[in-house]
Amino acid sequence: TELWQTVALMESDSGAAALGLGTQSPLWSDGTVFAGRGEEESNSLMYRLTAHALKLAEGASFENPMEFLDAILPEVHEEGKRITSNPDLRLTFTLNALVAVDNAAWQLYCAQNGISDFDGMIPPDVRSSLNCRHEEIGCIPLMTYGVPVEGIVDAVRQGHFLLKIKIGSDPDRDGDLEKMLRWDIERLASIHKALRDYETLYTDSRRVLYYLDANGRYDTNDRLTRLIGAIEKMGALDRIVLLEEPFPEECGIDVSDIPVRIAADESAHSDADALRRIQMGYSAIALKPIAKTMSMSLRIAKLAAEH
Repeated sequence: TELWQTVALMESDSGAAALGLGTQSPLWSDGTVFAGRGEEESNSLMYRLTAHALKLAEGASFENPMEFLDAILPEVHEEGKRITSNPDLRLTFTLNALVAVDNAAWQLYCAQNGISDFDGMIPPDVRSSLNCRHEEIGCIPLMTYGVPVEGIVDAVRQGHFLLKIKIGSDPDRDGDLEKMLRWDIERLASIHKALRDYETLYTDSRRVLYYLDANGRYDTNDRLTRLIGAIEKMGALDRIVLLEEPFPEECGIDVSDIPVRIAADESAHSDADALRRIQMGYSAIALKPIAKTMSMSLRIAKLAAEH
């Protein structure tokens, strides 16, 4: 139940074999399919799409997995629209179905070419996009609507220094966006009041930082600007390192004048979508190989580096 796991096997004519693993997330990748079909059927449809992609792979030849993805993605996406009866199927649903297949293609590519490490796997024209190296990584805990402020403070006491905070709650479940805005402001004010004096060794400012995730809940630039204004008034604007997906992807709202870094996640299905977001003022993009394939993630990384 919930997150189905898929495994794809690919073999080359030379006898090399490779397994690719995938995690299915139909609710995240296309909520309309999940809402209309339920958990089991929407997972089954994604699984069928993976099987269709493997059928297309039979007898195929490719120089690298990115070329392979380009070759099969249009046909697999059309099949996805057909089996879900959804002509507006989000591309991320299809890409999610292709994760295990794409991972198998990368494993096979490495086996065929004698590549034994991740850096060696990256195509030469993409390597400069991934040239940053970190000695340490940070754990970013997710603070959902229901996590009490005391729980957030406990996380900071345990050493967390960057918090991913969900905003865009519907407190009375009536779709009232003014109530949502008020709830978000009060929630962020209470969190900041509790954390503003805590110090950490892991940020330049020595202060705990915030990463806000709106999941496309804001409808207008004006409403988002009011939120930003309230955050500035409470003295927390310099704590915001990212604000992810403030608007529904179909809105097409330019974010160039928003004084925080705006990130695209669900709306950046492909490199073409990512380019549109960059042109709209987005200055960060979440890379999701686990959900959109390694091949597409590398394409988006290359595009982002070029811009």
